[in-house]
Amino acid sequence: SAKPTLPTNFEVETWATLKSAITAIFLKRPDSCDLEKLYQAVNDLCLHKMGGSLYQRIEKECEEHISTALRSLVGQSPDLVVFLSLVEKCWQDLCDQMLMIRSIALYLDRTYVKQTPNVRSLWDMGLQLFRKHLSMAPEVEHKTVTGLLRMIEGERLGEAVDRTLLNHLLKMFTALGIYSESFEKPFLECTSEFYAAEGMKYMQQSDVPDYLKHVEMRLHEEHERCVLYLDALTRKPLIATAEKQLLERHIPAILDKGFVMLMDGRRLEDLQRMYSLFSRVNALESLRQAISSYIRRTGQVIVMDEEKDKDMVPSLLEFKAALDSIWEESFSKNEAFGNTIKDSFEHLINLRQNRPAELIAKFLDEKLRAGNKGTSEEELEGTLDKALVLFRFIQGKDVFEAFYKKDLAKRLLLGKSASIDAEKSMITKLKTECGSQFTNKLEGMFKDIELSKEINESFKQSSQARTKLPSGIEMSVHVLTTGYWPTYPPMGVRLPHELNVYQDIFKEFYLSKYSGRRLMWQNSLGHCVLKADFPKGKKELAVSLFQTVVLMLFNDAQKLSFQDIKDSTGIEDKELRRTLQSLACGKVRVLQKLPKGRDVEDNDSFIFNDGFTAPLYRIKVNAIQMKETVEENTSTTERVFQDRQYQVDAAIVRIMKTRKVLSHTLLITELFQQLKFPIKPADLKKRIESLIDREYLERDKNNPQIYNYLA
Repeated sequence: SAKPTLPTNFEVETWATLKSAITAIFLKRPDSCDLEKLYQAVNDLCLHKMGGSLYQRIEKECEEHISTALRSLVGQSPDLVVFLSLVEKCWQDLCDQMLMIRSIALYLDRTYVKQTPNVRSLWDMGLQLFRKHLSMAPEVEHKTVTGLLRMIEGERLGEAVDRTLLNHLLKMFTALGIYSESFEKPFLECTSEFYAAEGMKYMQQSDVPDYLKHVEMRLHEEHERCVLYLDALTRKPLIATAEKQLLERHIPAILDKGFVMLMDGRRLEDLQRMYSLFSRVNALESLRQAISSYIRRTGQVIVMDEEKDKDMVPSLLEFKAALDSIWEESFSKNEAFGNTIKDSFEHLINLRQNRPAELIAKFLDEKLRAGNKGTSEEELEGTLDKALVLFRFIQGKDVFEAFYKKDLAKRLLLGKSASIDAEKSMITKLKTECGSQFTNKLEGMFKDIELSKEINESFKQSSQARTKLPSGIEMSVHVLTTGYWPTYPPMGVRLPHELNVYQDIFKEFYLSKYSGRRLMWQNSLGHCVLKADFPKGKKELAVSLFQTVVLMLFNDAQKLSFQDIKDSTGIEDKELRRTLQSLACGKVRVLQKLPKGRDVEDNDSFIFNDGFTAPLYRIKVNAIQMKETVEENTSTTERVFQDRQYQVDAAIVRIMKTRKVLSHTLLITELFQQLKFPIKPADLKKRIESLIDREYLERDKNNPQIYNYLA
């Protein structure tokens, strides 16, 4: 039987049916032929190897309609938003139409297109045609891009815009593959110009906190824009452009204009905002330098103002606490910032050598002294920890040790310590910080106090005490080891007979127990409680030993001149004037001075104050003992410098003994590494000269800059 053949006009007729359907799709008219027949028609053509010509015919038909649609947009509405709506409509129509055509010709897509290289799918072919004819209508493309940019700028200026329209059109650009070249490039340029102008304007008009809030808001808005309608890949360059124009360009201006204000006002939230924004543009180094110079400048005012020395330590503690809270809450505990704060603080606290160390010791003395009412143990412990932070920064720790030791001695000996537990806690803290060598003398002082209690107990039980002691007097003795305690200048005084007897009996008891030791009485540290019989009532007076000796004279005389008192007591002139001033010119006036006045003169006389009254039964008059005299301060400082000289000499000899021969420069470098206190090169040179004079070292004969060690 004969093979079935195709009708001669099969291809032409089938195409005519398909063409009529495609035209109807593009013109949005109904078509008489149903979709199943159309699908079958495409199927038949493909089965009979006519897929290639069918593809070309469909392409040609589509191109005709697409070019007509795009040409119809030329010269359309001058209103850009209306024009954009028309473009969107045109694009939407094309998408719908191409999807419809693809569904009819799906078999073509799945067979011919797949089997033939370099042939686009029907959908891609539609996009390519749209792109081709859009580029042939530059006015349409340009107008579309301009419209999009105008809309986005309008939104930035606060206008309400149709974000869906923006989203659809930008998706069109992406689908056509022209997003980056045709839209993104001009968009980023416009963004840069917009924010450059806005940044300049806002920097001049607003203060820094408001400006930073504005920048934060703008960056958030741009991020939102990327989520809502821009392509995801635009986010990075867009945010970078905004950051550059709003932040990076203005970093120095922001710091100059507002950083000090934010720091002074402890504006944690604004500083945190500044930190997070600066970290976005790698400007944290500038912020770190600003912190450093701020701390140094502010700290210098605190440390260098001699008139406010009294407030220096509380001010430094407050300043440090503020910096710590800023570091924790605003700067995210950034390690580099933490180190900068430490370094700057160390720099400022050592601007005045030795004085801060002395004042920290005095601050601790004030806190550990009895009489700090209303301070709980926890608060005291917290204060000690904070002061210890300052102590870490000081270079002259030996100055601190000398003053702390002097004040601790007075607290222990005069019974003025607020809490022995707090005292011991502080010593433990210092030991942890600086090692046992730093605190062994301080610990020795506590041992002496404990031992003294035992000695006093056994003295009271001894036969000497029971048989020989004068009645009516109670006496307690602190026996101090010379090496542990500060050195006190010996001060002579003629004690009342009863006290002399007491001292002799105690001495006899002590030396019988510890033979070979020598006792030296420190009169300046003695204190007593005197029973006084005033016409207006009996009182007990807590007084120093010198005050006691002076007051006892008035048991036998009503009026005494300054000279009489001086001759009878044997107290050194300056100390006697201080003592009389405290008894006759202070708050508690047990004596009266004639004539009245603040200072004690040679011709003054003193009389017992008959009219003395006070609300309390026991009255403290010996505050004078806790007060530091100018001489005491000077001698403490001098002793530190003397010790330093010995330490420098020892270090030089130690280094030279090891090295034998060393140049001046290397010796100085090694000394700076070994010594734990600040010292000037000129002072080191003096110590080297002194060792040369004492024949520990000699200069090299050929080169005076080299030293030899003399064994």
